[in-house]
Amino acid sequence: MAVGLQLVGLVLGVLSWCLQSSSTSSHTWKTKSHVEAVTTSQWQFEGLWMSCAATALGSVQCSKFKTVLGLSAHIQTCRALMILSLLFGLVSILLSILGLKCTKIGRTSAKVKEQIALSGGVLFLLSGVFTLTAVSWYAARVIQDFYDPLYPGMRFELGTGLYLGWAAAGLAILGGSMLCCSTCGGPALSPATQPLYLSRTSRGPSIYRAAPASDSSSAKAYV
Repeated sequence: MAVGLQLVGLVLGVLSWCLQSSSTSSHTWKTKSHVEAVTTSQWQFEGLWMSCAATALGSVQCSKFKTVLGLSAHIQTCRALMILSLLFGLVSILLSILGLKCTKIGRTSAKVKEQIALSGGVLFLLSGVFTLTAVSWYAARVIQDFYDPLYPGMRFELGTGLYLGWAAAGLAILGGSMLCCSTCGGPALSPATQPLYLSRTSRGPSIYRAAPASDSSSAKAYV
């Protein structure tokens, strides 16, 4: 069961990292709204790194943002969060592979492998939270500007890059949760739930209850 959770969590984490990469490099975090436009022969869309314009003839022209300090604070923050999420995701993939119970690395004990897998799961969760924060903040600004009647600039709508980011965040959080849950051991049996054993002696049948295993003694104990 634990191995299955680890494998599924790792696969989800790898998929989330791929979607995070696609979202970070996407040029369509927001697209020009055509609500007030008479014709739709031109499209304009922007991402974290550049702004693009396309025509109905199929020509696309993109220009990178020429300045970093001149950008809005939320764009700079979203850039940093997406880069951090990619770095955390890459490290968590490596740690998750090393912490799999079906892999063997030297004389690494099972306890150490559980800690490695747990670290990978936590980093996956952080990666998902960073991505979720970035795309949600960017989307909130787009929606705020769209409905602001005093906004003087061009109105945009949510683009494909944001939806890729939300999907990546969901997969990263789900995969990280599975990896964390795979390291949780089952609860110890209480005295009331420990198995009973029936033994027949010369004095008649007797019921024994198995005592908890002790590392200091190899003999079986009964109470």
